Amino acid sequence: MIHFVDETGSTNADVADAVRAGSEFSEGDWLVARRQTAGRGRQGREWFDGSGNFMGSTLVSLADQDPPPASLSFVAALAVYDAVSMALSGTAQPQIKWPNDVLLNGAKLSGILLEMVKGHIVVGIGVNLARAPSLPDRETAALADFIPVPELEWFGQTLAECFSDRADAWRQGGLGATLSEFQAASIHTPGAQVRVHDQDGSRVEGAFSGLDENDGALRLRLADGSERVIRAGDIL
Repeated sequence: MIHFVDETGSTNADVADAVRAGSEFSEGDWLVARRQTAGRGRQGREWFDGSGNFMGSTLVSLADQDPPPASLSFVAALAVYDAVSMALSGTAQPQIKWPNDVLLNGAKLSGILLEMVKGHIVVGIGVNLARAPSLPDRETAALADFIPVPELEWFGQTLAECFSDRADAWRQGGLGATLSEFQAASIHTPGAQVRVHDQDGSRVEGAFSGLDENDGALRLRLADGSERVIRAGDIL
């Protein structure tokens, strides 16, 4: 079920609060806001209010046999990729950049944030449908740059279905299959040079050497022949 609200602070915060309060918000439900006043992105970044864009959160209830919870980041990115591809209908081709950015013509189209709450993962997704924010460190894009703006209700339902399908595949096929799909849709090719701003503040450069099969961490082959595994960071 998709619940639409005209305005809220943060859909992620609202879903997290509902889980903590023991409400009936359950896996497969979505909360979608037409405007957010306190949206958040990865690494504590603010996310602009996004009027006219998609801003929503859903819930995944974790089971013991599930792949690592953080790998739901790849599930979310693939779901956005699928929904955006349907909206574009061949007009343009999206791509994915590790860890979970969906791009159009190399520009950032979406943002994804995961939060653990009482054995559940709250998955927050923002997609630029009508307009893109101005960011100091990267180019941004909106679907409106390529096609008429999709209706929010249609996009929300499409994304919910895509997410459900990708989450089922993540559970039933294992992380390896999800990572293979992610790499097939990504901008990363074996041996390509990659610069990463690691979470410790350092910058690392090396050749793309694939994703760790256990958790999807980025593997880089450094100039001295050693390998560096990065589990959180931004590709520059």
